[in-house]
Amino acid sequence: MKHKIFFASSKLSVYFLITSVSLLITLFQIQLIKHPSSSPLTPIFLPLKDLTFATTPMDGNTWFMSSLNDTFEDGEAEHLLFPSPSFHHNLLLCFSGRHRSNGTKNSYALAPHHSLPSGAKLFKGLTFISDSYYDYENLWHGLSAMVPFLAWHSSNGCEKPERWLLYHWGELRVEMSPWVRMLVEAVMGEKVRIEDLEEKGEGLFCFERALVFRHNEGSMGMKRKNMVYDMMRCKARAFCGLGSGGGEGHGMVRVTLLMRKGARSFKDEEMVARIFDRECGKVEGCRLKVMRPNNLSFCDQVKLMAETDVLASPHGAQLTNMFFMDKNSRVMEFFPKGWKEFAGVGQYVFQWIAKASGIKHQGPWHDSNADTCPYTDNSRCFGFYKNGQIGHDQAYFTNWTAMVIRDMREYKLTEEYRHAQQELRSRKCLCTT
Repeated sequence: MKHKIFFASSKLSVYFLITSVSLLITLFQIQLIKHPSSSPLTPIFLPLKDLTFATTPMDGNTWFMSSLNDTFEDGEAEHLLFPSPSFHHNLLLCFSGRHRSNGTKNSYALAPHHSLPSGAKLFKGLTFISDSYYDYENLWHGLSAMVPFLAWHSSNGCEKPERWLLYHWGELRVEMSPWVRMLVEAVMGEKVRIEDLEEKGEGLFCFERALVFRHNEGSMGMKRKNMVYDMMRCKARAFCGLGSGGGEGHGMVRVTLLMRKGARSFKDEEMVARIFDRECGKVEGCRLKVMRPNNLSFCDQVKLMAETDVLASPHGAQLTNMFFMDKNSRVMEFFPKGWKEFAGVGQYVFQWIAKASGIKHQGPWHDSNADTCPYTDNSRCFGFYKNGQIGHDQAYFTNWTAMVIRDMREYKLTEEYRHAQQELRSRKCLCTT
């Protein structure tokens, strides 16, 4: 028995020794990457995706370039800028690898301009580098990744990048949704150039200047968000040849019921449309449009929102367009059963956009009628409910719709509204030449 205990203790000691040595090596590598002048072995490349942070990939420094600390500026999203005289010895950022399915096979290092890694290609000018835990195809996910870059652009002399480098979990991405691309092009005033790294020799490259965001909007303050969303609204409308102010007629209320197909669509679209049409017909100057976002171009969507005072729609990416509406417009959002209980913070994303863009979110409606989740494990129930269809409550929808339309009409008859429209028409967009 004593021999077994001794043997187990020996194995445990060896395990702790190996773990300790591995940790010391990692810490040594981190010190080398932060202080390369201290060793002739530099540059030391570390994985872009650090699996030691796999359980907390969005916390702290994130698992993307985990050894480097962000720069925090008042009200701005945390970021990394290379080179920086006060940060990392004025070194350049270098990457190795172009893997699209395993971020641990891509790596990064810091190096002085006069001593770049052998065979490295130097990208001239400014490179915008994004790592997102989510994707760039979904409108909301793509928007939240782009907002910090557009904010930095507006507060740094409207400087534009030579190229974009996109990562998801440290894996290279070469596409973003056409809607996200068009929005960025509208704001920047030029085409988005996404680097694919396909013809770059051995896949070793450094950046003359690089701006890195890896937390999406992160710690950006509300005042700064309001400014960025104002700029995006203004620049998108100008890009699409629309006026700054969307007001039309004295007290006119323009209601858009934006439908979805399939997931999170209304079970009885005709009934929902009749409720909105009936209540709109009771208010002088109210006009209703029943629309679908399918096959609408970017500018079609901007125009539709610029001509909308009240937007009603199921929860979904199409609601991202709301910030193209005038400030103080109204939004009504509908959910299938199960979202309130199991969706977590994801159910609030359009309330966040509304707040950032000055839109008044009139509260969600959650359907309570659907099949009961068959799983005892609640973590599986959201998947069961996520894409369900949405029913309706005729009495509730009637009262809610009537209240929102009347409230919007009363606002559009105020001096506050007229003053806001005049100010909007006279104001130039940020970063307008």
